[in-house]
Amino acid sequence: MRDGVVDFGGEGPGILLLHGLMGRASTWWSTAQWLRRYGRVVGLDARAHGRATRDKPWRTETFADDAAARIRELELGPAIVIGHSMGGLHAWALAARHPELVRAVVSEDMAPDQRGKSVEDWRDWFAAWPVPFPSLAAVRAFFGADRTEVGDYFIECVEETPDGYRLTADLEDLYEIAAEWGEREYWSFVEAVRCPLLAIEAGYSGMPPGQIVEVARRAQDGRYFLAEGAGHVVHYEAPELYRGAVEAFLSEVLGR
Repeated sequence: MRDGVVDFGGEGPGILLLHGLMGRASTWWSTAQWLRRYGRVVGLDARAHGRATRDKPWRTETFADDAAARIRELELGPAIVIGHSMGGLHAWALAARHPELVRAVVSEDMAPDQRGKSVEDWRDWFAAWPVPFPSLAAVRAFFGADRTEVGDYFIECVEETPDGYRLTADLEDLYEIAAEWGEREYWSFVEAVRCPLLAIEAGYSGMPPGQIVEVARRAQDGRYFLAEGAGHVVHYEAPELYRGAVEAFLSEVLGR
């Protein structure tokens, strides 16, 4: 890893992985193992996450332009861009603002219009975390109480500090990033995506009903997949369903 970039290996077309809020590039490790048969797989830490810069601004357009700069720097373009949650939003914005750099988009459990939601709703949940966690086992047990796969995901979101394990991102930074989502909608990005797009929705999604299937309808070349039984982190909670949907899409896009 260097400067928030993880090169997972592989040869061929560029595949860029964009994580969700609280995450980091390494959360994609398991997914990247099978993606390597389709091309060169690279994960990117978003600003204020992992090893990336904490510099502002933290606008959606800035995150998208950061990803565009990495595609150019690493000569990945036109890349297949795969994003989870926040990363899905950034993938839409990237494809809309820099269409020449994006070959296809996969967005996982993200909706374009969450206006009215407040980050204040999250504060009680965050306040209940027993931070710092004394061990990785404690992280897994806390977040995986209902679904062990979610615990596995959060292990990748923390790092060891002198007093225990903490998120690699600062919570106040995350509040500020997510606050934008409650203030604006992003349908214009979705509608500007000209390349093939796969919109994946979790069966137990917390996103506004009907929006993710509408993403597939409004995109110029969209498709929709419902991952029944999965929660928000589909690529961890239902990895075989996720893989099947994405591989079918990649086979279509790449003509395999």
